[in-house]
Parts: sequence; C-alpha cells; structure tokens
Amino acid sequence: MSQQAITGLEAEIARATELFASLSADEWQAQSGCDGWRVQDVAQHMAAVFQQIAAPDTIDAGDSGKAEVAAEVPVQDRKDWSPDQVIVAYDEWSQKGVAALSALQQPPMAETVVPLADLGEHPMHLLGNAIAFDHYCHLRHDIGAAVVRAGALPHDPDVLAPTLEWMLAGLPQMCAAELAGVAAQPVNLVFEGPAANTWCLTPGGGGGGWIVANGADDDAPVVRTTAHDFVSWGTKRADWRDSTTGDVTNPAVAEVLDAINII
Repeated sequence: MSQQAITGLEAEIARATELFASLSADEWQAQSGCDGWRVQDVAQHMAAVFQQIAAPDTIDAGDSGKAEVAAEVPVQDRKDWSPDQVIVAYDEWSQKGVAALSALQQPPMAETVVPLADLGEHPMHLLGNAIAFDHYCHLRHDIGAAVVRAGALPHDPDVLAPTLEWMLAGLPQMCAAELAGVAAQPVNLVFEGPAANTWCLTPGGGGGGWIVANGADDDAPVVRTTAHDFVSWGTKRADWRDSTTGDVTNPAVAEVLDAINII
C-alpha cells in the first residue's frame, strides 16, 4: 500500500499552508512555471484537486477525459478569487482530501483498479501517490519558478519515494504513443540522493507496450539522475540533458528519454 504517500502528503500540506500564508500580494500574482498560471492559480488548482477527490459532485472539471484540460476548468472558473479565498479553500479541502485518500489505503478499495482519464488505470491506493507527486512538483518546480523559498523546500524522501512510484507506474500508460515509436532499448533509471532507487524501463509489455520494474537489467544502459530532477524533466518542465549522466550519448537511450512526458 501507499501509506508513505499519506505521511509525505501531510508534510507537503503543512509546507504548502506555511508557504501560502507567507506570500506577498506580488508573489500571489507572479507567473508560475505552469504556462498561463499565476502562483495563485497553481495554489487554487492544488485545492481543487483535493475537492475533486473528497466531493467530486461539488466542483466542475468538465468531461474532456483529459487530465490537463480538466485541471484548467476550475482554475478558469475561479480566476477572480482573492488569495484569502484560495487559502480558505486549500485549508478546507486539503484536510477532507487527505481523509478520503487515507480511506483508500484500506481493502477492498486499495487494490480496486479504476480508470483515471488519460493517466491510465491504477489501483485506488496509488491516488495518494498521485497527489504527493502533484504537490511536490507544483510547490518546488512551478511555484518555485517564481518564489525562491518554494523552490528551496526539502527534497523529502517521504514525498519523493511515493512520487517516483506514481510516475513510474504511470509512465508506460501516459507515454504509450511516444514510446511506440522509439527503439526497443531497455534503460536502467538510477535515482541518486533522496529516495534513491533503481528501475528498469523495458519494451515488450502487454500488447507490445513497455513495462517499468524495480531493479536493474545488467545488460541495459544506465541513466543516472535524482528523483527531484526527474520530477522536472520527466514532466517536460526541463530537459533531461541538463541533469542526467551515464549512457546518455547512446542515441537509442536518448530516444527513450525524449519519449517520457508524465502528466
């Protein structure tokens, strides 16, 4: 199960709450690392995600079936909110959202596989990991693009480990079309620093897709990075070339890394 995700997420909520309380009027309105979103819009999105989990019938996210399109709906609906309204919503829905996610750690719900639009199909306990990832990325890489102290938040392994688990569970499904067009080259992804671990991305999953498994293939090329940097380049917020080492000059490896774009 993903109880570590709940522990990490609770720590992220505390960090977000403290950060939001400290933001100046100019910082709330600053352009974030998300194209077209202010810092305020990112914070509002983080609150809205919790609301969609805890009480989906109380918030409109459209019916596009696309996670990024759905995320835009409440952001646009609430563009005229004040920062105080965003803070109140985040305080309310973060607590309700964590309670809902905690309940999903218990059987039989925990292993029930559900479709999550274009994010793929996942057991419900991984939703906690998904929101840990969402918070880690938005706080450090998106709000952090405008607010230095957000970018300097800790690289907490209790958040990074479940974040990696979510990203790597989703990678073969979210990147299926891109991976279908690359060389059939297995790649070991070695994560150094906080949440250190090794995973292997291998062609030949069900239906000709790819699989990600914990551990290494001794015959496969190796790419080294940190989990923190992977959150950025694995979502196309940065170029993997700026923060990876190892067999990165191998053209087949480069094709595989270029195909990774996790939502």
